[in-house]
Amino acid sequence: MSQFLDEPRFLAAVDQVFVAVEAALDAAGPDLDLDCARHGPVLEITLEDHSRVILNAQAPLHEIWLASRAGGRHFRCVEDGSWRDTRSSETLETALSDALSLHTGAVVVVPALRLP
Repeated sequence: MSQFLDEPRFLAAVDQVFVAVEAALDAAGPDLDLDCARHGPVLEITLEDHSRVILNAQAPLHEIWLASRAGGRHFRCVEDGSWRDTRSSETLETALSDALSLHTGAVVVVPALRLP
């Protein structure tokens, strides 16, 4: 699907993903000590130990990149509207949940991140 997104639609989709991630982290409650900050097409999640999980929109490639202690991953929107790792096909929400759980030591679940 990402090959059919023009840049404005891609950036709007990324904004939807960032809003959903921020809402999920807010809903996780005060047990998670983290801060979210947006800088253009970047969502930076800073955790209690000052480590970071970063989501970065790569508009020319129509990808969202995830960087964390677990490494770097690239995600592209596919036909069903989900964001999938370009190598493993794992979903963005699964990879982000795993990365946040690794960083926090708590179970963090990010809900499905899909285009409508």
